[in-house]
Amino acid sequence: MRGGSLRAPVRLVLYVLVVCLPMLVGSAAYASASATRVPVSALIRQPRQLAHAVPAATPAPAVTTLLAASSFDQLRSNLETFAAQSGARVGISLQELSGPRRNTYSLNGRQSFYAASAYKVPLLMAEAQQIASGQASEFDVLCFEAGDAEDGWFTDYADGSCFTRDELALRAGHYSDNTAAHILVRYLGGPDVLNSYARSIGMTASALWIPNTTTTDDLTAAWVNEALGRLGGTAAQRWLFPVLTHTASEAGIPAGLRAAATVVHKVGTLDGTENDSAYVVDGPISYVLSVSVDGLDEAAGWWVIAQISARVWQYEVSRPAFVAPVVATPAAPAVVLNHH
Repeated sequence: MRGGSLRAPVRLVLYVLVVCLPMLVGSAAYASASATRVPVSALIRQPRQLAHAVPAATPAPAVTTLLAASSFDQLRSNLETFAAQSGARVGISLQELSGPRRNTYSLNGRQSFYAASAYKVPLLMAEAQQIASGQASEFDVLCFEAGDAEDGWFTDYADGSCFTRDELALRAGHYSDNTAAHILVRYLGGPDVLNSYARSIGMTASALWIPNTTTTDDLTAAWVNEALGRLGGTAAQRWLFPVLTHTASEAGIPAGLRAAATVVHKVGTLDGTENDSAYVVDGPISYVLSVSVDGLDEAAGWWVIAQISARVWQYEVSRPAFVAPVVATPAAPAVVLNHH
């Protein structure tokens, strides 16, 4: 009886728990679901408000970058202004052969000008190349013919008179004598051979002898090939350069340079056109410059050329550093001889 009386209260307690427990769990869940949610931002620590507000930053003013013209740009501008103010038609062609950056400049460089004695540039280069290659000798004797005569420095030409190639080259180059040049052209093979040779050294827009026109770009191309040793190398240069240095006419490019500079050049002048083209070396500086001026009297034309030369030289000597020129020596163009 005692065991039975104890089991009855236990069953009652278990019954109460079974009935009440789901009610307690539901109440807890309801309480949780209905609780006020706290925003996440509220859980993040907020900075303390400052006593005084900080003003917004003032935008920085726009930065303007001014690009100064390079010294070469300034040279170009100066030359163009000078040519325009000269009152003449001016052609300029410049090729630098030294310096860390070798610039090229051309103003009306492809325009045609009357060549005058500028045809003697390729003529004497052909002579130098023949001598360097052994096709000709400076001691060869060349004789005058009546058809060679033209007014010039010398008057000792007569039927049967003969001269060495050296003497004729000196007359044609140093003094720009016309009769001496005509003899050399005839022995070279005539005007057609002269023009063929000129084209082979870069003078592709020239028509020498008849009608005898050229361009400053063509003259510069010929001098660049000569300066870089492509037309017979140092052997040709040793013969050619003295013939065209300190000539009888130094009023053009040499007049714009200091006396210490070496200027190997050839002038040409006739009927209001002045030409000068040169290979210039001054210490570490080397370049080729060709200038043609048309429409001024002779004195004014040479003055324009001298001023252009001086401005180019001023630019060249102001450059910060120089390197030795690169000398390329591809196979030289063949010179066709007409033996007499």
